[in-house]
Amino acid sequence: MPTNDRVTVVIATANRVSQLCETLERLLRLPESPPVVVVDNRSADGSPEQVGRLFPAVRVLALPSNEGAGARTIGARAAATPYVAFCDDDSWWDPGALTVAADRLDSDDELGLVAAKVLVGGAETLDPVSQLMGTGVLDERFRPNPAGPRGVTGFLACGAVVRRSAFLAVGGFEPCLGIGGEEELVALDLAGAGWKLVYEPDAVVRHHPSPRRDIWGRHRRLACNHLLTAGLRYSPRTLCHRATSLLKDPGRGGAAWWGVADALGSAPWVLAHRRKVDCALEAVFAPGAPPATPAPAPSVGRGTGAMGEKGLSALIGGPVRDLGCRHERRSR
Repeated sequence: MPTNDRVTVVIATANRVSQLCETLERLLRLPESPPVVVVDNRSADGSPEQVGRLFPAVRVLALPSNEGAGARTIGARAAATPYVAFCDDDSWWDPGALTVAADRLDSDDELGLVAAKVLVGGAETLDPVSQLMGTGVLDERFRPNPAGPRGVTGFLACGAVVRRSAFLAVGGFEPCLGIGGEEELVALDLAGAGWKLVYEPDAVVRHHPSPRRDIWGRHRRLACNHLLTAGLRYSPRTLCHRATSLLKDPGRGGAAWWGVADALGSAPWVLAHRRKVDCALEAVFAPGAPPATPAPAPSVGRGTGAMGEKGLSALIGGPVRDLGCRHERRSR
């Protein structure tokens, strides 16, 4: 099957029309000729109109509100191919990379996600996350096997291809996490549903980060989502370990402290949506947390894991109330 019948490229964007147009020019020159869907997070710079005028072959979905990373999920729903490749408005796939990823997915019906090798900037520096994935010691089922296929516990959303049915079945990206560290939750949910996640170094993505990035705000978002993901899926032990680590190292300008505060403000929402993964999966995805006690506390309350609703309510210092998504959704 031709690659353009197998893979759709989905881009979530907001207020970066110049970078977006440069990326689209590169994508539309690919030999695979993939269909491209741009999901615009309520840009104020005329992005949807300009893309529609300059690139009539590109499907544009202009959202009435900023859905953050959830825009990618909306784009995946609009795709008609079995696989969806994500890239940002400042990243693009190399010629042949989509074919490599699609072939890998075709070869294994249990494979849910292929993480690409990401090269950063004009110097083509290997992204630190890609470097870690390339030297991993886990196989596709998260068993120690340094010589085997590289199983991964995360990915970079600017360079990944998912099996559309698997991705949508686990809910895709959570809109309330915005953009910045939103990948861990998707990886956890795919793995928890039994899907394999692998690193494929022959599928290459180029990433030229936009100079318009709010670095301090991004670090704040990363810290917040680091805790929110732990609250949504991990034990209170791992959540406390992550919070302590962030408080000890607040980062430049105290960004991590602000992120912790944001996460605490969203605690009622976390409690309402909490669905803990099993201990074996947590041990693989969050290996830095201290070991569990031999006799975990019994479950109290639906969907809140071992500590239960009362225990987590005590931790945040108040009653459980579903306040929805407190923090602002941003595309960067």
